[in-house]
Amino acid sequence: MQSYLDCVPCFVRQALEAARLVGGNEQACEQVVRQVLGLAAEMDLNQSPPAMGGKIHRVIRQVTGKDDPYKEIKQKFNALALRLYPDLKRLIAGSAKPLEIAVRLAIAGNIIDFGVSSSLDVAEVERVIDDSLTADWDTSLIEDFAAAVKEASRILYLCDNAGEIVFDRLLVEQLPCEKVTCVVKGSPVINDATMEDAKISGLTEVVEVTENGSDNPGTILETCSAGFRRRFDEADLIIAKGQGNYETLSDVDRNIFFILKVKCPVIARHLGCEVGTMILRKSKAFDNVADLVKGD
Repeated sequence: MQSYLDCVPCFVRQALEAARLVGGNEQACEQVVRQVLGLAAEMDLNQSPPAMGGKIHRVIRQVTGKDDPYKEIKQKFNALALRLYPDLKRLIAGSAKPLEIAVRLAIAGNIIDFGVSSSLDVAEVERVIDDSLTADWDTSLIEDFAAAVKEASRILYLCDNAGEIVFDRLLVEQLPCEKVTCVVKGSPVINDATMEDAKISGLTEVVEVTENGSDNPGTILETCSAGFRRRFDEADLIIAKGQGNYETLSDVDRNIFFILKVKCPVIARHLGCEVGTMILRKSKAFDNVADLVKGD
């Protein structure tokens, strides 16, 4: 997915909010915004928004001198999600449709995204969880998702944010764990999950977890390690969480299920839905396979 002109003011807003959120003084905030304005003037709109996001947050780390500016925020939302985990796990276990409930909760967890909003609080997370369980939603793809999981030998689950990774664990526990490898970022960026968050969430006790070798939001394949790219190419099924993974992988010709909550008008237009929509969507590659089968 390319970037659009509507993304530019969002990049500048994100840079200023992020600089203030991580404790930058006015001089530091001004320095961040000026550098980001320069980057925005030269950006290639053919690249995905996370390509610019990576540049923005390298500037923030350099100006603030903090390797992981969102560390405290990540710890806060990891702790919140872990407090909720036992009740949510019991909810799934007691459901007649455990996979659907786990997917709904995984989507709810995607609200923990400080690349989109710096004002998220605990009450909002709890409200989104409640709404996700009762919202009208086209569940027709759940059967397709379940079938793809059953048929796959190697499943790659691309995690998104800290805190949210606990909700991912709830979904992963409904999958054949011996087939699944989860992926986190190679280095801190925004509040994206790293190996530290995977360990805190307990995910490393459930499945194998590996790093992608990149400090960009989403999954920009050319910036990832050779080891990750090999796993990506070998996977039969890729489950991609969050907007950043949709932005960077929506045009990739692989069997991907995207799972996210739409929080951006640009992505809403790209997906043909409203902001706030819960998304479980197959990549075009699945349709290509179906067309080949029909052709036989």
